[in-house]
Order: sequence, then C-alpha cells, then structure tokens
Amino acid sequence: MKLAELLEIRPGVTAVTGGGGKTTLLRVLGEELAAAGHTVLLCATTKIYPFPGLENLEDPGEQALKRALSSRRPVCAGTSVPGTGKLTAPSLPMARLAELADYVLAEADGSAGRPFKAHAAHEPVVPREANQIVTVAGASGFGRPVREAVHRPELFGFLTELEPEDPVTPEAVAEALQTEASTAWPLIRVFVNQVEDEAAMIAASRLAERLPWPVLAGSLRKGEYWRC
Repeated sequence: MKLAELLEIRPGVTAVTGGGGKTTLLRVLGEELAAAGHTVLLCATTKIYPFPGLENLEDPGEQALKRALSSRRPVCAGTSVPGTGKLTAPSLPMARLAELADYVLAEADGSAGRPFKAHAAHEPVVPREANQIVTVAGASGFGRPVREAVHRPELFGFLTELEPEDPVTPEAVAEALQTEASTAWPLIRVFVNQVEDEAAMIAASRLAERLPWPVLAGSLRKGEYWRC
C-alpha cells in the first residue's frame, strides 16, 4: 500500500510538522498522489529548499500555477527568501491554493536537521485551512542525548523533565507530543521515519503504544511503511 493511503491523506491542505524527514515525506506523498492523477502543490509556511528535478515556481500568479499543475507532476511554489536559497509561503492565500490544486502539502515546521522537535509558542505554523497534520519523528534520534537529537532541547526538557545529556526515549517523545498537541488542531497522524532495524522497530512500537493517534513507521529512504 502507498504511504499516502496508509496516512489517509485527504484532498485539501495537509500540514507536515516535526523532524526527521519532513521534506522527503512531502516529495514522496506528492509523487504518489500525482501518479494517481491528482494535482499536487508542495509548499511551506516556514522555509524549504526547492525540490531537485521538480518545477519550482517563485511567487507564481494563478495562471502560471495552473499551467504548472496541469502537467500532473508535483509542483513546488513559494516566495524566495533572499540570501538563503529557500522558499517561504507563496503570496497566494492558502485557501486559494487549495482551490487550484487537489492536494496542498505544506511543510509547517523547522527542526534544524534534528530527528525531533519541541516547539516555541509560535510553532508550528499550521495554516488554518489544514484538515490534517502529519507529525514526523526520526527514529535515528532514539537513545541519543537530548542536546543532540532535539531541536529546542531546553523546551523538550521542560516538557519531559529530561536533562540535556539524557537519552531520548519513545516515552519522552510521546509525552512531549501529547503535551504540545492542541485540541484545536485537526486530525493528527504520526509517521516514524528512519526505521531500518529491529531496535528502531521496537522504539516505534513503544511510541505508538503511548499515543492516542494513528502511528505509522517505516523508511522513506527504502520506501517501506507499515502501521504500528
């Protein structure tokens, strides 16, 4: 089964948060959905690098975006951030983007390349039009010190009472996720990426046991996914 089916990605806006493979997840989902005949827009509410091999449009108007989407391939669009090589949110309103594309997949978080993320008050930047949040966690961070594996480790420590040198556990990640989750958010699904050995599988299962939301695990690199 395709990852988009396992995650039950809905038409409209999906926000992707967390760490450990958000951008790769956007591309995988986008290519799956486009291959099924849908129009797919990839974008960010924070910052994202353009996607190699895909059409990346800088601040397109409606007609230019429509033409690009008609190719039935994933299209990335955004506003250039000077001096960074990155794109931020397109100038077209998110509600209008959702009218132009069948699926809008928006990276709504930043994690500085870390497998896990604790959030400041202004994060994540979930658009109000989102009907689903997919939170990504990187299994490579389990067992590593909080200071190495978590973006904003001081906030993660506040949520979990772990010290910077303590190892990150599935139980701590579950505690942080549930403490941060707002009842105002739309449906949450969790995807544990980088699950490529038995230890990572066990850790993903321990995390799933402690969360109230659907949890999937797998490896975006290998293209292997399953429900926990």
